[in-house]
Formats: sequence, structure tokens, C-alpha cells
Amino acid sequence: MDMGNQHPSISRLQEIQKEVKGLEQQVACFSGLSDDKSYKKLERILTKQLFEIDSVDTEGRGDVQQARKRAAQETERLLKELEQNATHPHRLEIQNIFKEAQALVKEKIVPFYSGGNSVTDEFEEAIQDIILRLTHVKTGGKVSLRKARYHTLTRICAVQEIIEDCMRCQPSLPLSEDVHPSVAKINAVMCEVNKARGTLIALLMGVSRDETFRHLSCVLSGMLADLDALDVCGRTEIRNYRREVVEDINKLLKYLDLEEEADTTHAFDLGQNHSILEIEKVLKRMRGIKTELLQAANPSELYLSSKTELQGLIGQLDEVSVAKNPCIREARRRAVIEVQTLITYIDLKEALEKRKLFGGDEHPPHRAIWSVLGHLSEIQGEVLSFDGNRSDKNYIRLEELLTKQLLALDAVDPQGEEHCKAARKQAVKLAQNILSYLDLKSDGWEY
Repeated sequence: MDMGNQHPSISRLQEIQKEVKGLEQQVACFSGLSDDKSYKKLERILTKQLFEIDSVDTEGRGDVQQARKRAAQETERLLKELEQNATHPHRLEIQNIFKEAQALVKEKIVPFYSGGNSVTDEFEEAIQDIILRLTHVKTGGKVSLRKARYHTLTRICAVQEIIEDCMRCQPSLPLSEDVHPSVAKINAVMCEVNKARGTLIALLMGVSRDETFRHLSCVLSGMLADLDALDVCGRTEIRNYRREVVEDINKLLKYLDLEEEADTTHAFDLGQNHSILEIEKVLKRMRGIKTELLQAANPSELYLSSKTELQGLIGQLDEVSVAKNPCIREARRRAVIEVQTLITYIDLKEALEKRKLFGGDEHPPHRAIWSVLGHLSEIQGEVLSFDGNRSDKNYIRLEELLTKQLLALDAVDPQGEEHCKAARKQAVKLAQNILSYLDLKSDGWEY
């Protein structure tokens, strides 16, 4: 249509739609909550655009009415998507876990930097449990949930890293101020650094209302300037002492840009992460080996070569860098379990075939255990092929079969034989591992 002859109302609607389109990416990537300033700002802008659309005069023209309807529907869609991102059940789950971490920091860490007792093992275990639970929050591939999980993990892992670094690498004990006048200033700065560490943790966890990242950055930069201006008169011990304190300050400064870094580098999109790509490469080859084994007419011919290659894949996974990222660490852990389970399957098959060749008279308890192992081998083959969720009928069937084998093992009387007791214990562990692997395959986890 000639733009010169286009109806003014349609031109206005197109302008509004263009403005709304410009907000689409912000809405899709929104990872906050409904009480965030950024949420209220986006909601306000979109609502204003909706009013603008409604105020366009159609003059009774059908084409203008249709154009206005389309513009309103698109704006309403974005408003709904924004609300869904902020109130998604998994987004709220992330926030609830973060609140637990906040309470933990308030109770254990803030007092510590105010002169309280040392950080306890209980705190370290609790924060590790929180990190693990966050890695298990399902995102379903939604960018908003990935960002929310990544931002939350980044903050909590930063706190964990700051504390671990502080406990592991304390600067040298303060030098005596009698050594040189500059030592008094370095000692004073070191005390301020310790306070700044506590302030940074409080900021990262959102439990400080009296401080800002910007102000803390200025304070730390001022400390660096003060240390740089000191005259250490070529004294090596003083220069080394100052360097340690400077390194501590620089370590704290790097945590101040976490939010900006997360957004600008798209670090939350682990699908493009080099370590994840390496893990996926290993898993792809593992699945190929598994398919060959399960479909081979004579799989025993493949046992030796398959086990050798699978051990090599374990080695490749050991070399994957997790870069202190708990999601990558969890992905690697799961990949190791996948490969190790296939190795265990081959080991069991080999043991069963060897027994057929060299088996002789056996005590009834031994025979009963081997019978269960034979059933477990068949079930494990099905579990390796399983690709569903916990609501599938096949999942329930496999779970019942495994439970049945555990009950059968429990009924075996070893008759006081230590060797039989050990064999039954190993068989029970194998059945439990297969059951755990079935759970792992069906829990819907993704990075």
C-alpha cells in the first residue's frame, strides 16, 4: 500500500506496534519478580501502549478495526508473558530457595564479619545443599528461568567462594608497626577489607539496605589508591604484605560486576558452553555404544572394545572443566553415571556368561543370588533403553520389577556363609543403583 495514501490511524497503530515489538526481547528474557522495579516499568509501558491503541479512532473502518485488534492482542500477549515469567512456579521455587540462603547468611555470616564466631561446617553443608537444589530446578528451556537460576546460583556461589577463599588464604599476620610507618596504614586497610568482605556478602544476598554496589566499589578502589601511594622504601617483606592485601581487594572487586556480566555474556545459556558441548559429545558416543550393544546379535564380541572405549570416555569427562559452575558440575556427574552404568551392565553380562561356562555345583543361596542377578541384567537392559518420565506406565513397571528383585534378595538366607553375605550385599547395591539410575533418567533435569 502506498504509505502516502495510508489512513493516519493505521500509521499510528504501526508506530505503536513497532514500539511494542522493541520490548518483546526484554519481556521474553525477564527473570525477576512482580515486585521488581524493572517489572513495574515494563508493565507500565505496555499498559500505556494498550491505552494508546484503545484511543485510536477507527472511524468505523473495518481495516482500522482489525489493525487495532491485532495491535491490542500483541500487547496483551506480552503483558501476559511478563506476568507468567514473574509468577512461574519454578521462578517462585528459585526465590524460595534464595530466601533460605538469605536467612542462612543473616544467621551465620553477617555476625561472623561483625566479630562473631567462625563459620561452621553446618553452614558449609547447608549452602552446598541449597546450591544442589537450585541446579535441580527445572527451566524447561525458558530463557527467563535459566537467567533467574543462573543469577541466583552466581550470587550464592560467589558467597561460598568468598568465604572459602577467606578461610583458606588468610593474609599474613599483620606486621609490627615498629617495622615501618607504612605498616600501620596497611594494617588499617586490611581491617577495612575484612569489613568490606562482609558488606559484599550482604549485598550479594540482598540482606543489606544501608550499602550499594557502587559505593562499595568506590570504597575498595579508594583502598587500592591508598595502598599504591604508600612508600615501602624497597622493603621486600612490606611490599609482599601490601601485595597480599591488594590481591584481596581485587578479588572482591571482581564480584561487583556479576549481574552485568551474566546479561552481557549470556553465560546463563549453557547450551553453548564449551564444557557442556564436550559433555554432550561424550554422551552422544556413549549412546552409540549402548545402541550397538543392545541391538547386536552377539553382543559378547563387543564387550572388551566397548568397555575400553567407555573407560576412555570417563577419562574425557574427568578433564572437562566445570569452572566452579554447579550446573556444569551436575551435568558432568550425570554423564559419568550414564557411562559407568553401561560399564556395569557389560560387567554383569560377562559375569553371567562366565558362570554358564564354568558353573558347577552351587549352594542354594548362591544359586538364588545368581538367579536374581540374571533378572537384574534383563531389567537393566530395559532401563538403559527407557526414555520417559515417572508417570509412564513403563517406569512404574520397571520400578516394581526392581523392587521385586530387592525383596527376592532379602529373602535369601546366606546360612552363615560370609562369601554369600558379601554376594547378596553386592547384588542389593546393584539393584539399588539401577533404581537410582532409573530415577535419574526420568527426573526431567536439564541445564
